[in-house]
Amino acid sequence: MIFAVRFHDKSDRLALRNTFLQAHLDWLALHRDTILIAGSLREAPTEGAVGGLWIVRAADRSEVEALIQSDPFWTQGLRERVEIHSWHRAFDESVTF
Repeated sequence: MIFAVRFHDKSDRLALRNTFLQAHLDWLALHRDTILIAGSLREAPTEGAVGGLWIVRAADRSEVEALIQSDPFWTQGLRERVEIHSWHRAFDESVTF
């Protein structure tokens, strides 16, 4: 299954995000087979991140939850909350982005 995962960061933790950013990026690189797309979300391109978005391929929701709980951003307390949704493409699978 494909899941869309939306993270909301704690608003007062931008310094924490910056401190653990490289560890988070290294961790993401280790999970490229599962986390197909990942990136930060910002209210404007020049502002600090307020959260993130992943597109994940996993067998079920519990696999996504376990993955999230091993992310340095999660273990270090950056995330305020997370939304996990099953995702269903509207366009033909041959369409790439």
